[in-house]
Amino acid sequence: MFVRQKHNIPVVKVSREYFPIQELPYGEQAQIDFGHYNMRLVNGKRKKISFFAIVLSRSRMKYIWFWDRPYTALDVCQAHEKAFAFYGGIPETIVYDQDRTMVVDENIGDVILTATFKQYTKSRSFKLHFCRKADPESKGKVENVVQYVKKNFLYNRSYWDIDTLNTEASSWLGRTANALAHNFTKKVPQQEYDIEKGYLRPYTPIIIENKQTKTYHVRKTNAIAYKSNFYSVPMGTYKGTGTQVIIKEVADTLEIYSVDQELICSHKISSKKGQFIANTNHKRDTSKSLDQMILLVTAYFTDEARAAQYLEMINQKLPRYLRDHLQVILKALEGSEKQAADKALDFCLKNEILNGYDFEQVLFVEAPQVPLLQKGIRLLDKNNLEKANQVPEKSDLQDYKNIINQ
Repeated sequence: MFVRQKHNIPVVKVSREYFPIQELPYGEQAQIDFGHYNMRLVNGKRKKISFFAIVLSRSRMKYIWFWDRPYTALDVCQAHEKAFAFYGGIPETIVYDQDRTMVVDENIGDVILTATFKQYTKSRSFKLHFCRKADPESKGKVENVVQYVKKNFLYNRSYWDIDTLNTEASSWLGRTANALAHNFTKKVPQQEYDIEKGYLRPYTPIIIENKQTKTYHVRKTNAIAYKSNFYSVPMGTYKGTGTQVIIKEVADTLEIYSVDQELICSHKISSKKGQFIANTNHKRDTSKSLDQMILLVTAYFTDEARAAQYLEMINQKLPRYLRDHLQVILKALEGSEKQAADKALDFCLKNEILNGYDFEQVLFVEAPQVPLLQKGIRLLDKNNLEKANQVPEKSDLQDYKNIINQ
């Protein structure tokens, strides 16, 4: 604006010429677009939803499908299948905008598709037509459908859950969107569709699954990094450098499998970034049942029944944390003698010390302390045992005095 005012450069408005086009033949074309809307929740907050919209260009028969999360290329392919099943056929050509889930890049007509969408289109026979960038008017029919959904179906509607929303959308299509006369053609889409469905290509259902799996490294904190977030795995999953798991994204759930295809755990995928999503039981070692752990602990004592009584007292006081106390006691008892374990048990029962860490301290006091010299010396190089007996040379302080005095 500063340059225009300084040099008196006028703004030249470029006007676009429009001309009405003839109605396309039956079954020739469909148009697809995506929409977003912030719905009101019952508690007054807002929920952002996304939806897939498709319309047959001749009959104006519409179909929509909703997601309550950011959609992926796999979601778009599955939405295509739902639409084809709804129509009972496939049109000759489908018109798209250059959405990121379908198009990686475009260079003067050369369109590079995403791997998932490209693989899907090979299994279907329809032709692809992508609009130019920032040119929504070239697919005006579906643009009107998106606005129609927002201003008619979604307006003032409360959000409960995604299944309810899709059920309500199906009812709305049947009683309103496809049952009332179109504003431009003055014809009912459902009646026109009864004619057009005979011109659609035959539809055979196919099942679309996310068969692309990828291995992820498990960090030493028993967590994995996935799409800018960290997700926990159960304690003990990390077995050292090189530990890997397999990730599968199913709907809005992240499933984590071992390399042997065994399900380890699952998390709900977070839409935010930089989050740490953890299950509370992942901080504990659940590889053994509580009964097994109790048997392992009592085996360290002479009177196993008395030891079981002590553990039951801990369970009555802190039932939610019994496993944690058992893990602490087991770790403390490893390598200890039964005599020391019995003394520690007697002391804890007598003084009602019902805590794993306190038991560990008592056991440390009761256990016989091995002098450091009796443990021996572990050499880094076992082939040079004579190094243990070597005595370093000592300097004579008189030499340093002579140097300083001179």
